[in-house]
Amino acid sequence: MGDPVLSQDAAPPIDAARVIAAPPVRTEVTWDDRDVRLYHLALGAGVPETDDRELAYVYERHTRGLAVLPTFGTVAGGTGGIGFQVFDLPGVRVDLARALHGGQEITVHRPLPAAARATAVTRVPAVYDKGRAAVIIQESTLLDEDEQPLLTQRNHIFVHGAGGFGGDRGPADPTPVPDRAPDHVFDLPTLRQQALLYRLTGDWNPLHADPATARAAGYDRPILHGLCTFGMAVKAVTDRLLRSDPGRVTGCRTRFAGVFFPGETLRLHVWDHPGGNGYLLRATAPDRDDAIVLSHAAVTVR
Repeated sequence: MGDPVLSQDAAPPIDAARVIAAPPVRTEVTWDDRDVRLYHLALGAGVPETDDRELAYVYERHTRGLAVLPTFGTVAGGTGGIGFQVFDLPGVRVDLARALHGGQEITVHRPLPAAARATAVTRVPAVYDKGRAAVIIQESTLLDEDEQPLLTQRNHIFVHGAGGFGGDRGPADPTPVPDRAPDHVFDLPTLRQQALLYRLTGDWNPLHADPATARAAGYDRPILHGLCTFGMAVKAVTDRLLRSDPGRVTGCRTRFAGVFFPGETLRLHVWDHPGGNGYLLRATAPDRDDAIVLSHAAVTVR
């Protein structure tokens, strides 16, 4: 069966002009070093437990201070960061079952502190028409107590059956990986319980915990959060190519291209960026014939 056809009098699922014109939503968020340490542990940090570089992510009394990955911004405040507030905006009448988190972008203005009171200012700068689907861009900037930006992130929300409204298709795909062997390959093991651990950062979707919910969605067992695999990838680049210095990361992005199951190995394929300012990435699941998990991914550095 195809998507249902709206009558001429029916309201479209997304009124793009109305959503874009909606005023920004301000949300107060706080975090402390416990939240940061839990997030890093959920990515697999702390192995081996005697490695000084790993302890920098998980030990609050580390001599150099607690390191904070920029991807922590996606969960800052304990609610998955900014959540998907777009579904509460006027002009959005979308069944959540038809929406997917398609991609993520992060721009770092200043390194995130280990503890802060901040404000997330969230808006929708664009809605793209992909034909039978729409992509809503939800943008949120974390501001410190002086209203200075720390980090801006963009969630790409793919909504089935919401396109065809005659809007802009959006920009061309970002730079693909080169058509050659990668410059670096990293294999990252994961824990069978990793999704259960990552849920404690604030994403309570039962798809990542409940076997019955996973089977109803077509999976043999619960899947790992896309933002967890993304965080693992950014951490691996930081540790292995940037001397474990997250302060060098100026931005990162990914497209969530496929599922990943806790307990599998995440294989990270890395190419030096042709512009010399970072790395292009692709992540696969070698346990399933290198099925693609993350695509069109990149980490930019200073």
